[in-house]
Amino acid sequence: ALYSDAQSIMLMEGDKNKRNKKLLEVLKNLCKLTSLLVCLYFFICSLSFLSNAFRLLGGRELGALFENEYLQNPIVGVMIGILVTVLVQSSSTSTSIIVGLVAAGAPVKTAIPMIMGSNIGTSVTNTIVSFTQMNDREEFRRAFACATVHDMFNWLTVITLVCVEYASGFLETITGAIVDKIGTNGSTTSNPDFLKALTNPFCKKIIQLNSSVLEGWAQNNPAYDNVTTVMKTGCKAKDADTLLHMCPYLFAYVGPEGSRSIGDVWCGIILLLVSLLMLCSCLIGLVKLLNSLLGEKVKEAIKNGINKDIPSKYFSWLTGYLVMLVGAVLTFLVQSSSVFTSTLTPLAGAGLVSLERAYPLSLGSNLGTTTTSMLAAFADSGDYFRETLQIALVHLFFNITGILLFYPIPFMRWPIVMARFLGKTTSKYRWFSIVYLLVMFFIFPAIVFALSIAGSIAMYVVFIPFAFIILLVTFLSLIQNYKPGILPTKLQDWKFLPKPFRSLEPIDGVIKRLKCGKKKDD
Repeated sequence: ALYSDAQSIMLMEGDKNKRNKKLLEVLKNLCKLTSLLVCLYFFICSLSFLSNAFRLLGGRELGALFENEYLQNPIVGVMIGILVTVLVQSSSTSTSIIVGLVAAGAPVKTAIPMIMGSNIGTSVTNTIVSFTQMNDREEFRRAFACATVHDMFNWLTVITLVCVEYASGFLETITGAIVDKIGTNGSTTSNPDFLKALTNPFCKKIIQLNSSVLEGWAQNNPAYDNVTTVMKTGCKAKDADTLLHMCPYLFAYVGPEGSRSIGDVWCGIILLLVSLLMLCSCLIGLVKLLNSLLGEKVKEAIKNGINKDIPSKYFSWLTGYLVMLVGAVLTFLVQSSSVFTSTLTPLAGAGLVSLERAYPLSLGSNLGTTTTSMLAAFADSGDYFRETLQIALVHLFFNITGILLFYPIPFMRWPIVMARFLGKTTSKYRWFSIVYLLVMFFIFPAIVFALSIAGSIAMYVVFIPFAFIILLVTFLSLIQNYKPGILPTKLQDWKFLPKPFRSLEPIDGVIKRLKCGKKKDD
């Protein structure tokens, strides 16, 4: 009897220990889930700070971009769209600036290439986000490929449609006809913004900007000639119309109303450093918490679930379009394609989302962000309704045309092939990712802008040979891959070129030697 009592007590204690362990495990998982949501919240806030930092640094320089007399050149228009969107880190802000230019008398034909450029500029954020996974080559390969598939789609669509638009006025004609049918009366439809409702309470305590000043400077509006800052000033008390001594946000203490003003540029630099630190910390936290929460079995189950096609012989082709719809709806809900694609990038890096699935999600995100501008256009019943609606329709038809070109036919899904190649290259030569970012979003657009100032002859002297070389290399590469037998033996591969012209290894060797030299000095 004593033995059986002792045994039952031991069993009860064992059950109690098991329950305690389960409870502890549940509490741990709840803490991890809460930490994950906190990291996600501050990650989204860091994107908002990054956007504001670029706006502070861009400042009056936006006006100089739009003063260019060569805006009639569509290539210059595209590059200005890229530069402006990279500087303000918001396609909606750059679109508002372009709408203002059209309303001020600039033809829609001039604005269309700038809208195309803004589509490219908005994808810089997720490319920056992918850098946080640089330590692990395999994760970085997947993350960088996911980030750049968006870039490749935008670049290919822009290159194609700039040529079509210049030759036929396709987008201008279609959108103009639709606007004429709709009429010139706006509606009272409001534009829901769920994400800002969550992040604004925190973000507005740190920094507040006056977007109308940016738009005024960009449009060279004389009313803003004497305004010296883009930071918000002259705030009123909530319960009265009396002006506050200083606006209630942190950077106001070092802004124009503060006792120690350091200027917009220095505020922008500080905010940029803080936002990048926040972004990197939150993303590293997100990736580690995801890996901790999702065991290998769960990760595998999620990966198989997300990346699986519809289990039907006749309807499996619809999977990509349903995924595209999911991307559009989620982007509409968060009101930002940058936030959606930047959140997608670490998931792809962790191996949860394949590149083939990330591609339609990114395309859906592009469509989702156009619905935002469409709602904003219909909500505007002011003097600029026609211009706002036509620009929003240009944005919509640009993305629809791009999707029709580069998604329905599997052979035409070139962005996936190009992004996969970039992912492999950057995982092998990690320094290449920084070169890619600087060249694609800053140096190349800036060079085109500088050449436009030098004159159209200078532009064509540089770009015609450049375009010819790119087309020749692409054409030869395709033949080498698919029909090498029709080429002379020497042209069946690139070995006839000097190594620096066909491989990054010589440059990689120089960079490695520089690193080794620094270590020896230390």
